[in-house]
Amino acid sequence: MHIIDLSLPIDDTLEETHDATIDRITHADGVEHFNWVVMNKRPGGQEAFDNGERVAAKEEIPDGEMLSLEIVHSSVHMGTHVDAPFHYGSRCEGKPAKMIEDVPLEWCYGPGVLLDFTHLSYPQNIAARDVEAALKKISYELKPLDIVLIYTGGDKNLGTPDYVNKYVGMLPDAVEYLLDRGIKMMGIDTIGLDRPCFEMFKEFLETKDKAKIWPSHFLGRRREYCHMERLGNLGAIPRPYGFTVSCLPVKVRNAGAGWARVVAILDENA
Repeated sequence: MHIIDLSLPIDDTLEETHDATIDRITHADGVEHFNWVVMNKRPGGQEAFDNGERVAAKEEIPDGEMLSLEIVHSSVHMGTHVDAPFHYGSRCEGKPAKMIEDVPLEWCYGPGVLLDFTHLSYPQNIAARDVEAALKKISYELKPLDIVLIYTGGDKNLGTPDYVNKYVGMLPDAVEYLLDRGIKMMGIDTIGLDRPCFEMFKEFLETKDKAKIWPSHFLGRRREYCHMERLGNLGAIPRPYGFTVSCLPVKVRNAGAGWARVVAILDENA
């Protein structure tokens, strides 16, 4: 068995619309943090801590180090993640939309299909005819609950303005093409499924045309599906199908998305 990592990390070095910050408490600093946690719970403990009292000295801790601790302040849309129907709107197909903890796990583990759109470049976008052509090229017919991976090569621009502003997105008719064939989970290696957001915002504000803003996302209000964003390394998958995708999202209570460690699993004997 060979496992290929298709995930990008939550990265506090990236400057984006909703930046992540990570408080990193080192092993050495952990001794002070331990003292503060314990003392802060006691009556008058904070004052005693501020006055220099400690319940444990560094020399009393094995190797003078505590456990490391990272505290992440991040949108659920940073790093590789799964968007649930609730992200698209409060209702889906006339019912309350599924939050990330409600997404069926059967949607998140199954046969993978890699569709190559690396011949397209900004400002081009993926239409239904492009999806049809990509499937014809690999001689594959989609099956219900296949997990479709949209390979644009957009992750190579991670950390640059182009990653945020210039990428190949999916048009609603391309998404509908997949939904018509029973797809419940798809994923793309760009920051978003739709075309670049600031481009959409500009056109919407100029025209107030509802069709200009988040059309592929808002499609999820009338047709139920999930999608992954910020995938990476799709070019490492050696074949267009005949592999398994696992994209189990973290359960975040009452949330429209959850981070995921997405992988492709290949049977090397297949």
